[in-house]
Amino acid sequence: DTWSKGPGERLQGDGITRIMEGGRVFERAGCGFSHVRGPQLPPSATQHRPELAGAPFEAMGVSLVFHPRNPFVPTVHMNVRMIAAGSGAAGSGAAGHPGNEPTCWFGGGMDLTPVYGFEEDAQHFHRVCRDALAPFGDALYPRFKTWCDEYFCLKHRNEQRGIGGIFFDDFSELGQARSFDMLRSVGDSFLESYLPIVERRQAMDYGQQQVDFQRYRRGRYVEFNLVWDRGTHFGLQSGGRTESILLSMPPHASWSYQREDAPGTPERALLEQFLVRRDWL
Repeated sequence: DTWSKGPGERLQGDGITRIMEGGRVFERAGCGFSHVRGPQLPPSATQHRPELAGAPFEAMGVSLVFHPRNPFVPTVHMNVRMIAAGSGAAGSGAAGHPGNEPTCWFGGGMDLTPVYGFEEDAQHFHRVCRDALAPFGDALYPRFKTWCDEYFCLKHRNEQRGIGGIFFDDFSELGQARSFDMLRSVGDSFLESYLPIVERRQAMDYGQQQVDFQRYRRGRYVEFNLVWDRGTHFGLQSGGRTESILLSMPPHASWSYQREDAPGTPERALLEQFLVRRDWL
């Protein structure tokens, strides 16, 4: 689905959204690319950079979310993006003028959200994340892992969204070229992090009990994306394309009032053993 925004709209730019629904392995899988320009950064992008409040900006990114059919296959999210802001950003009318270099930074990462937890899956995912960052400094993985745990937390429930991964934002400390190399390494490692897990779990037998629990956990995913996710807020606040912004939503989700799973069950184990901040390596 190719889209564009032109004169008269809050944003200008274009993008491509690709969606698969009703697949054999993935109930819903979405991947979106966008490249947009706007006259004023939204509040979600300036909370850590107040000096850029109201500045023109240019943003480019790739975001994907896969919601598998089999409850034993985890949901996954990956995003890589760049933002340039200030008087030299594209669309401001000042690009290319001496002294008007824009401020550029990168963000993104990937995280895994299982419905049923498996230690080997969590360990594999985190090993790949660590190895993608290793060429750029040994300190990045533990730092970005902690950042991911803190970010993908449903603070209104004091509950982690999943087993984490890596997350970073407002990142430019390696210089623009090297920071982009790091961003590309993260994106290039995604298939290695996720495909082996899908191949290991997609043929496992499941029934209605597992489907019901999957939909319940997907409800938590929806809560996070709508209440806490900065990417969702950035897109909606800046006048982005709503259908593309919400491609991360699962096709089916449910909510229960004060659900309590019995001790010793796999459902209880998810909460007690996997939705906690721990060293998966």
